[in-house]
Amino acid sequence: MPTTTAPTAAPIAETFVRENIIRAIGDVFQTMLGYGVQPAAAAPPDSAVGSSSRPSVPAIPAPLVVGTVGFIGKLNGLIYLYFDESLALRCTGDMLCMGELELAETGAESVNDAIGELTNMVVGSFKNCLCDAGYPCKLTIPSILRGSNFCVEPISHAQRHVYYFQCHGHQMVADIHLKSGE
Repeated sequence: MPTTTAPTAAPIAETFVRENIIRAIGDVFQTMLGYGVQPAAAAPPDSAVGSSSRPSVPAIPAPLVVGTVGFIGKLNGLIYLYFDESLALRCTGDMLCMGELELAETGAESVNDAIGELTNMVVGSFKNCLCDAGYPCKLTIPSILRGSNFCVEPISHAQRHVYYFQCHGHQMVADIHLKSGE
C-alpha cells in the first residue's frame, strides 16, 4: 500500500506574523497596563549573541524573565517574550497594583505569574488571528525562563521571526517559532 504524506501548510507570510504580533502586544499592554509599546525599527547592532555554530538569540541586558506559550494544531509554534528583570518588575507592579516593597515580599512568584499571564494573553491574541486565517490551534500552558546568557534554539524546520519593541525605555523581544502541524 503506497504511503501518502499530508500536504504541509504554506509558510506564514512574514508581514502577517509581524502585523499580528505588533497588534497583539500593543493591545494587551495598553489594555492591561496602560503602556504604549513601540516596535523598534530594526534589531540593535548587538542583537545576536554567540557564534555562527549557535543560533542567534535576542540580546537584552541580563538578568532576563522570559514568558513562553505554545500552540498546537494545524500550525504549531512557540512565542517567547523576553523582558529584562526591571521591566518585568514594573509590569508586575502595575498589573497587580503593587509597590516595590510588596513585590520584594512576594518574590519571584508574583513576577512569574504576571509575565506568564501577559505572555498568555499576547499569544492568545496572536493565536486567534491564526485561527481566523484558517490555522486552528490551541494554546499550551505558560512557562517562565529566568537567567542570563542562555540560548533558546529554534525548533527544527520551523520559521523563526524575531521582533524588537521599546517599552518605557526598555527593550522587549518577541521570538516566534512556527511549524506546520497536524
